[in-house]
Amino acid sequence: MPNHPQRYYGTKELHFLTCSCYHRQPWLASSQRRDLFLTVFEEVRLRYAFVVVGYVVMPDHIHLLISEPEKGDPSRVMQAINQGFSRRVLKAVRKRRAATQQERFADGADHVWQRRFYDYNLWTARKRIEKLQYMHRNPVVRGLVQEPEQWPWSSYRSYAFGEAGAVRLNQWGEAKMKMPSPAA
Repeated sequence: MPNHPQRYYGTKELHFLTCSCYHRQPWLASSQRRDLFLTVFEEVRLRYAFVVVGYVVMPDHIHLLISEPEKGDPSRVMQAINQGFSRRVLKAVRKRRAATQQERFADGADHVWQRRFYDYNLWTARKRIEKLQYMHRNPVVRGLVQEPEQWPWSSYRSYAFGEAGAVRLNQWGEAKMKMPSPAA
């Protein structure tokens, strides 16, 4: 059994990515941190030129549904997102810690993300819909809201109401690679 999960890049298929916070600590529990994550995600989307089909930011993990980037691969995208978010959050935490002269935090205070992320290639439109529904229902299942539209840190409102969110969705024309249409 390999130590690293098998990743399939270069297929021009969508990738369903899941990344958990270190030891499931709620690094994304506040609305400010979820907003920061979305800001970093959008910056990385622009830098690596990939299409975002869907996302949800939960208190202790994230789910992303993206195309393969024009620059790099999904692993590089995840690295950029995780590092960009971690650096900003940990800088603020260290600043606050120094201001209050607290001793070290609990074990793992300097880690935001688990080392590895889950990457699932979506080969069919049926799987894409299944993963989008799963992401959008996640806050409801976890008891954070009653309805998916109440959770602003997901792509649900873009699909349900056509609202522009912090992360630009479904800009299929911007991707130079041939991708299936989002309506398929």
